[in-house]
Amino acid sequence: MPALTRTARMTGLFYLGNAITGILGFLIVRPQLFAADDPDATLANLVTHESLARAGVALELGMVVTQTLAAVWFCRLFRTADSFAARGIAAFGLVNAIVGLVSAALLATAVEVAVDPVGDAAANVQVLYLVSDSLWGVGALFFGLWLVPMGWCVLQSRWMPRVLGWILVGGGVGYVLSAFIRYLVPDAQVVAEALAYPASVGEFWMIGYLLIRGVRRQAPDEAPPTVRTPAPVAS
Repeated sequence: MPALTRTARMTGLFYLGNAITGILGFLIVRPQLFAADDPDATLANLVTHESLARAGVALELGMVVTQTLAAVWFCRLFRTADSFAARGIAAFGLVNAIVGLVSAALLATAVEVAVDPVGDAAANVQVLYLVSDSLWGVGALFFGLWLVPMGWCVLQSRWMPRVLGWILVGGGVGYVLSAFIRYLVPDAQVVAEALAYPASVGEFWMIGYLLIRGVRRQAPDEAPPTVRTPAPVAS
């Protein structure tokens, strides 16, 4: 297996791990613990399901690890296609990891406050979860920004379908806009969510392509290299 293909599949594996930990943490664990309008219910959920709450913290830490590794491996994969954009993927991806790290610390604190109450435990736990939620909300800026150079690298390298590159670029821009809409126009949450859908399509397509195909060495429309005939030597 060529080295570039191995790098691509390792990148896809880390990206898949990031998606799995994110889905489990946000779509399965968090809704079972956090009641947005009821601090007492959130506290009761954390006390009753302490193991699940700690698993939620572990999942966020898993997102941090896989996000960091994916960011570094994307840089390694695309550095020969466009080194500036590849470094951009790594930089923006590491900011995403920092967002996850801070959120994990907030959730871990919420668990500790629930188990060993400090002050108004229900209010404190609720605020910690709300800050974590807002952190991911504003973090959408960098979730979008890291997709833009990723899509650009796809277009520059021609190792993957060009449509995928444009979806990643457009999805990244949509993700950034959704972060502003979420706070500037609170009644337009449906629009904010819709703007993030193309990014999800692009990310899962990228994961699948990296794992199954890896990269294609030469774009279909790329002409073969021209063989230059050496000039005759004058006698």
